[in-house]
Amino acid sequence: MTTDGTDRTGPEEEPGPTAPGHRHIRSFAMRRGRVTRAQRRACEQILPRLAIAYRPARLDLEASFGRRAPTVLEIGFGMGETTAAIALARPDVNFLAVEVFAAGVGALARRADELKLANIRIIQHDAVEVVRDMIGADALAGVHVFFPDPWPKARHHKRRLIAPAFVALLASRIAPGGYLHCATDWQHYAEQMLEVLSAEPLLRNLHDGYAPAPDNPLAARPPTKFHARGARLGHGVWDLLFARR
Repeated sequence: MTTDGTDRTGPEEEPGPTAPGHRHIRSFAMRRGRVTRAQRRACEQILPRLAIAYRPARLDLEASFGRRAPTVLEIGFGMGETTAAIALARPDVNFLAVEVFAAGVGALARRADELKLANIRIIQHDAVEVVRDMIGADALAGVHVFFPDPWPKARHHKRRLIAPAFVALLASRIAPGGYLHCATDWQHYAEQMLEVLSAEPLLRNLHDGYAPAPDNPLAARPPTKFHARGARLGHGVWDLLFARR
């Protein structure tokens, strides 16, 4: 999608999670979306300072951030409210934020500029391809996957991001002792996440089932207005916190 919200849908299946020759079903749909004037201006004026272009080559994280520090990958950051809050609270950590939608990219770029955050970089691309092609083995201190599209209809469950092949790929990119923190407000998806994550041999659950509250200081997840509204409506939230063996 371009910064003016143009819909550029491609084939459903693209090179997949394990190797360029494999295929995967995208976990997102490139819907036409509204990009505000402020978001468009942020994409034009601020994003160039923060953006990393996708390319099928390993990313030099130290060069990208201009320093050596633990790097956390944030997949699907939405409008960037949580990402910016965590980055502000943890200036000692680098946050590599990946999102496909222009509105969210512009919103996070604007937040980062307003808060003077030097520890955020943004890649506007399919996270599966970013992880597969740009992130090296054992390169990440952690990964956040907060409230991915639940694809609630049964015929669409194959589109869910948290699936065995992608979890195995993610686990290989996390350094031993690092973590993977997922959250969802859909109970069925939470159950699937728990099953898939528990079956990955490189990961171990830091809790007995779901995490009552993240106890890893890197994995703090501040609530957003959207999640607070869901709580008022009685919607549950399930967190899962796993460590790389």
